[in-house]
Amino acid sequence: MRSIRILIPLLLAAAFLSSACSQPAANKPAGQAKRYPIKGTVVSIDKAKKKVELDHEEIPGFMPRMTMKFPIHEDWVWENLAPGAQVHAELVVDETADEPYWLEKVGIVALPQPGQSPVPVNEKVAQVGQEVPDFKLTDQDGKRFSLKDYRGKALAITFIYRECPLPEFCIKMSKHFSDMANRIAADPEKKQKIRLLSISFDPERDTPEKLKQYGLGYLGKDAKDDFTVWRLAVGPDKDIREIADFFGLRYEVDATDKTQFNHSLVTVVVSPDGKVRKIFTGSDWTPDEVLAELNEAI
Repeated sequence: MRSIRILIPLLLAAAFLSSACSQPAANKPAGQAKRYPIKGTVVSIDKAKKKVELDHEEIPGFMPRMTMKFPIHEDWVWENLAPGAQVHAELVVDETADEPYWLEKVGIVALPQPGQSPVPVNEKVAQVGQEVPDFKLTDQDGKRFSLKDYRGKALAITFIYRECPLPEFCIKMSKHFSDMANRIAADPEKKQKIRLLSISFDPERDTPEKLKQYGLGYLGKDAKDDFTVWRLAVGPDKDIREIADFFGLRYEVDATDKTQFNHSLVTVVVSPDGKVRKIFTGSDWTPDEVLAELNEAI
């Protein structure tokens, strides 16, 4: 569970990739569940998926202030929640459940006022249409490259660290990217026009050689030593921090386990002109959704 503090923010997302149980997560025994009071302002709601995006306050000893999506199983809230509403609730974390976290006992402290301005956007974080800086990195083969090298191609970028243990975090991101890489590589036209990049924020342990073995493991037993489509990269900690700040990624060493990180999840689609096209936060996106954005970009 150590890394479900991993900021569950990050969208830890729903439904573990493993087996699904017919019993709803909210009704499962919660002997291992932990509960934390949470307060925040509603940024957006998704009634269809029963999720709310919340700009929440710090949860002392668990995770810092951040914006992330949370499942809510109670039906009544969807008739009352609206962007701008202030809420308090109980965050339930249970890694044995089909959904490892959700909100319960939701209370609406204040409804948005008529004419109230929307939740402010952090202008320091990448916005759609903004040009991506020319960050420089080292790939799994030890080759230096820059993001400008991708000009003319549609690019999807995500962030991982090799030793992340959570199924809904880095493991899921790498499964999605390797799946997309294999699909793109099988299409000669797409292979020329689309690229994928996973950036590690653990430069101390994620050497190019280790990232290469990590990537080959996800590509499958028949994978060739070909990272034309999907690259894994790392850089000095200072540079990675700058990249993470630009894309709105938050990460920090877990105070209770120095080998793990608490972190958020961000996946970005960049157009061939080098500008941000789409930002996916959390882990509830699918390879089809990202591939659709990449295909439209080209």
